[in-house]
Amino acid sequence: MSAAETTTAKVPPRRHSSPPAGDGRPSAAPRRTRLRLGQAATPWLLLAPCILVLVLVLGYPLIRLGTLSFQDYKKPQLWGFKPATWVGFDNYRAILGDSEFWSVVVRTIVFAGFCVLFTMVIGMLVALLLQRVSPWVRTLINIALVASWAMPVVVAVTVFKWMFDSDYGVVNWVLSQIPGVDYSGHNWFASGPEGLSVIMMQVVWGAIPFVVITLSAGLTQVPKELEEAARLDGAGAFGVFRYVTFPIIKPLVVMMTTLSVIWDMGVFAQVWLMRGGHPEPEFQLLTTYSYDRAFGVNDYATGSAIALLTVLLLLGVVAVYMRQMLKIGEVE
Repeated sequence: MSAAETTTAKVPPRRHSSPPAGDGRPSAAPRRTRLRLGQAATPWLLLAPCILVLVLVLGYPLIRLGTLSFQDYKKPQLWGFKPATWVGFDNYRAILGDSEFWSVVVRTIVFAGFCVLFTMVIGMLVALLLQRVSPWVRTLINIALVASWAMPVVVAVTVFKWMFDSDYGVVNWVLSQIPGVDYSGHNWFASGPEGLSVIMMQVVWGAIPFVVITLSAGLTQVPKELEEAARLDGAGAFGVFRYVTFPIIKPLVVMMTTLSVIWDMGVFAQVWLMRGGHPEPEFQLLTTYSYDRAFGVNDYATGSAIALLTVLLLLGVVAVYMRQMLKIGEVE
């Protein structure tokens, strides 16, 4: 064959075949699996610092609290004169069989319930009002809310003690101006219900700013066209709120209610400071009762058991909150 024929000969095209298995190239399936695992692990990696701090700050105290609740631990054990002895569930039996403890539990639940009710109702009304006032009025109200929210508890308690003072209180003076009413020299803390009502006002006053600001932010997310459509269909103000506004902000309301329950069940400083560091029996809540049993009569084991029961009670509230949020998520 000549050279010309060789150059003009047709060369068969090469066929590109897929690489044989086992040639070392990674397949697409493992890459997708690693990608999904990485996406699933990313939130946990971001939450890891927060979880670590919570474990360090709350983990050891809770473990120590649980350990003390099963021991006989008083001043001799605290100072090292006697070793701590395990008593099992004796502390819990003594607490659960004590009528005073159940009185404190009922008082705490009633106190927290009224605080949450007034906080959420007043907070919702103020938040709705802020949507209907002019911008400069809204700004002034927000400044006042933030200022009251930033006020330290000690300062707020001092102001309320002066307002309800029996001799120089402004509340007694204002009420005495009503014809036929004489509150001069009236002692608001002579009885438990009246005194707790004053403390409740102080707690609600301090909690309303956060609720108002949070609900106001949530109300801005309600579509105005839905509210206008409801009004065109003949719904009144309450109907618009019930069938349009509230369903949209319901997750936020559930969250705020749960947080308010947790905070109000844990009220301590207001009661302790309002009563000068020595709350009377009719003013005792679970937090002050636990502190008084632990550091007042130096029964640290009983105080730890009461505190642990309070934690379990609050965990029940959190469980209810999580269940409600899951229901809302399923509906959506």
